[in-house]
Amino acid sequence: MILGLIDHDRGTLNRISLEMLTLGRDLANRLSLPLEAVLIGENARALADDLPAYGVSKVHLVRHERLDDYAPEAWAQSLIHLIETEQPQAILAPGTERGNEVMAHVGAKTDLPLAANCTDVQPGDVYQVTRTRWGGSLLEEAHLHGSPRLLTIAPYVIPAEEAPAAGELSLNTVTPPLQDKDFRVRITARVEAAKDKVSLTDARIVVGGGRGVGSTAGFESLEELAALLNGAVGCSRAVTNEGWRPHADQVGQTGARIAPDIYIACGISGAIQHMVGCKGSKNILVINTDPEAPIIAKADYAVIGDLHQVVPAISEELRKLRNA
Repeated sequence: MILGLIDHDRGTLNRISLEMLTLGRDLANRLSLPLEAVLIGENARALADDLPAYGVSKVHLVRHERLDDYAPEAWAQSLIHLIETEQPQAILAPGTERGNEVMAHVGAKTDLPLAANCTDVQPGDVYQVTRTRWGGSLLEEAHLHGSPRLLTIAPYVIPAEEAPAAGELSLNTVTPPLQDKDFRVRITARVEAAKDKVSLTDARIVVGGGRGVGSTAGFESLEELAALLNGAVGCSRAVTNEGWRPHADQVGQTGARIAPDIYIACGISGAIQHMVGCKGSKNILVINTDPEAPIIAKADYAVIGDLHQVVPAISEELRKLRNA
């Protein structure tokens, strides 16, 4: 069978897992194998009900008294236990921070190769995979050996699609023999974001600011526009380097990967590292004084002008429409 690891946060599904299951279902169908999934932690049990719609026929629910929150080595050891007991042909995970981290641990502990951030998988005696490299600027074709094959699937590349017909789901409860050393790294405390703040990775509209915003105070107009659109504010690495915004707001290779309906990029040049983070956007609107800025070549729409004039003008028009 093909086994897919579901990424979740205390029972809240990371929907990139559904993109992974879509590719996993296609792979399983070509091999005439069932697609099965792994849920780690009792608090993930309710997610099992959503998985048959994506082709999953069986869920392995990993239970342990200490698996109430994320612990990468414990998650990896749970997968290794399933490798030994279930003998899957391949294990897939979403190419999220957790998915890549857990699968890297699995590869290291089992001495198996891992193909990360794959966009296509062709099965055979040796799997042929296509994966993103160099921050998404290069597609590499590679051969993947090992048994089982270990892969993570690049986020925001494969649309999540439900199966034509959902089948019956069976549940297998597993209690792996975890040890204290498997919990050396674990989440022990959290600082929660403001309840009324739209999550950057979930927002349908993101207003991003770069070095051209000029200062911390310069983001006030971007905050206003995002609030009018019920969106979130992001930024480039240059902004976090200047200390104008926290790292949590950074969009890019070393920040958040976003896929909004529209990304409004203000004063951002468009370095490749930033484009890795926003390339999943359905539409990109650029506001920039430089008509030769690299990001304009990737944009669907561009306004050549001073963001300090253009952004407040957009906000003013939105207020007029609301009051009309």
